[in-house]
Amino acid sequence: MTRNIKQIVSQLTLEEKAGLCSGLNFWHTKGVERLGIPSVMVTDGPHGLRKQSGSSDHLGLLDSVPATCFPSAAGLACSWDVQLVSEVGVALGEECQAEDVAVLLGPGANIKRSPLCGRNFEYFSEDPYLSSEMAAAHINGVQSQGIGTSLKHFAVNNQEHRRMTTDAVVDERTLREIYLASFEGAVIKGQPWTVMSSYNQVNGAFASENSRLLTEILKEEWGHEGFVVSDWGAVNERVAGLAAGLELEMPSSNGSGDRKIVEAVQNGKLSEETLSNAVERILTVVFKAVDNKKENAVYDADAHHQLATKVAAESMVLLKNEQAILPLPKSGSIAVIGAFANAPRYQGGGSSHIKPTKLDNTLAEITRTAGAAAQVSYAQGYRLDNDDQDEQLLQEAKDKAGTADVVVLFIGLPDRYESEGYDRQHLNIPGNQLALIEAVAEVQSNLVVVLSNGSPIVMPWLGKAKAVLEGYLGGQAVGGAIAALLFGDANPSGKLAETFPVKLSDNPSFLNFPGEGDKVEYKEGVFVGYRYYDTKEIEPLFPFGYGLSYTTFAYRNLKVCQTELTDQDTVTVSVDVRNTGTVAGKEIIQLYVRDSISTVNRPSKELKGFAKVELQPGEEQTVTFELGKRAFAYYNVDLKDWHVETGEFEILVGASSRDIVDSVSVNVISTVSIRKPVTLNTTFGDLLGDPERAIIANGMLQKFSEGSGMMSSLMEDAPEMMTAMLNFMPLRALAMFSQGSISEEAIEGIIAQMNEVK
Repeated sequence: MTRNIKQIVSQLTLEEKAGLCSGLNFWHTKGVERLGIPSVMVTDGPHGLRKQSGSSDHLGLLDSVPATCFPSAAGLACSWDVQLVSEVGVALGEECQAEDVAVLLGPGANIKRSPLCGRNFEYFSEDPYLSSEMAAAHINGVQSQGIGTSLKHFAVNNQEHRRMTTDAVVDERTLREIYLASFEGAVIKGQPWTVMSSYNQVNGAFASENSRLLTEILKEEWGHEGFVVSDWGAVNERVAGLAAGLELEMPSSNGSGDRKIVEAVQNGKLSEETLSNAVERILTVVFKAVDNKKENAVYDADAHHQLATKVAAESMVLLKNEQAILPLPKSGSIAVIGAFANAPRYQGGGSSHIKPTKLDNTLAEITRTAGAAAQVSYAQGYRLDNDDQDEQLLQEAKDKAGTADVVVLFIGLPDRYESEGYDRQHLNIPGNQLALIEAVAEVQSNLVVVLSNGSPIVMPWLGKAKAVLEGYLGGQAVGGAIAALLFGDANPSGKLAETFPVKLSDNPSFLNFPGEGDKVEYKEGVFVGYRYYDTKEIEPLFPFGYGLSYTTFAYRNLKVCQTELTDQDTVTVSVDVRNTGTVAGKEIIQLYVRDSISTVNRPSKELKGFAKVELQPGEEQTVTFELGKRAFAYYNVDLKDWHVETGEFEILVGASSRDIVDSVSVNVISTVSIRKPVTLNTTFGDLLGDPERAIIANGMLQKFSEGSGMMSSLMEDAPEMMTAMLNFMPLRALAMFSQGSISEEAIEGIIAQMNEVK
């Protein structure tokens, strides 16, 4: 239906306009019946619909309607499969239609700065490119069904500790390259109907009233067409927020925010035009939801559960498989040990907590998949409600383990270890689980470990296990997916979307997380995750992009369409990938770019492309990537734009950030010349790095060396030392050290000449 939104807005009273800028209650927007403006419902996601009936809360404590619980973002990102993520989005959109929900609050695109963040299970990656691609696919999938999304939490929300008051202090380049880049691609490629502002401050201003974030960058630079909604209770000062670009305050302020807005307009502190523009953005989304509403919508819960099984299997990561112990034979005796096998941890805690339509029991799925030829036994091993050892449970586990052909041990992090609202204090699993590993390893060498956790853990026990399968939080179909992978009915194809450090202190944010008082400084800069580990050459436990398969792959014939290009050109990269094993499998090909020589500190490599391909045994496919300016650029603070320096760049292709198979170099010519004005304090090194100015500078050096005195003698006797000294010598020092061969007036004239070089 075609509507004139501006005309509708013009018919609203000042009080009605103000009222539309805050919620009706916990989950609904306000309506204006006389003008046909409806109230619509928004509700939590992002890996499943959390629609609460009756009393409501934002922390997942109260009951909600049944919905499909898909793997959380931490696992979903390990699929590296944008099509699969889009399919999840489509399913979520269908369920929202069936439940009369207009906007699903998600996905979360915040960067995993530290593995301690309690909400990391809800975020995709430590890498902004992978995160933004996953988020865009999620958004496009959901919104293809006429349901809006709310990209969150914008921005720099990387910890739960003091999240409602803390000030995240981030330099401009880091902000752009890491923390905003994770949102930028999602906004531009997905156009989420709404973006949710975070609780925290960013460089001294609350995100909910940060005009630079909400208006200058999000709306004007990135072209976001929807509206900004606050995280629930995130508004600091309502009028300042509205002026900065925060259109909708949630939940209801019980009239308080409305009154403040009306008073601000009446006393001239806020223009009514600003208010009208905000309402226009809100109503555009509200009516879009109305126009896309599918009457009597239903969804196939069984089909969505099957999709959840497929997604979970694609998202799990095989970290170790010594002596090819996996896949297991469907025969012999298998001891399944660990409480998670019978009471699976399949999702994170807090506002994303879903009531599943059904829930796989992992032990039952293993028993079913193993078949009649296998003997499956079970021991609990540990309690989930505390960390204390239970000697009776340990002994029972040892008895079962000692008589089995193989043990499948389920360990990980209980619900109480990680959740929205607080951060973890360490990377350890509970002590009773560590004791269980030791006890089982004493009597059984064929040990397979399956992990249930939302973020990295340390693994001092790794040498005792022959295989480790990272299950993350696999959603309601976690049991079927694990069973399929253990017995080879599915081939592991996930790869880590974050680095697993050997120890917590290896993490780049270690000394500055979670900050002091209400201030956290991001002193590690752009060196987040693998950008730090790889550049610093710190060996991780498992690197970014790592994951094993039951087959093997070979890469060859890496090519680029051209080796000379400008920063305005696009280069096509291709590589042939072959399945060299005996079973079908999927490989994730990762493309990284390295700036060979840069005037700014840059990571040793950065992810700029990836592709997931399925190959039959012996099959080969050519995978292609397109790289444009952003693949080679860094954010130049002086230019306030992305900039490519002229020079050589290496294009690296491999199976992980630490497993680079091949590389090829290209030379990129910048079309933007950056020349700082030459002054008396400009050094010779700066001038010699500029081809045109270097000609003039070398002439000065020639005069300098031809002069008399100590400096000219040193130029002859110790040229290497003098060259090094001159590299950092300012021009003003020339007159003195040349002892009259170059006058101050001559230097001033040369400076003027150099500043004429364009």
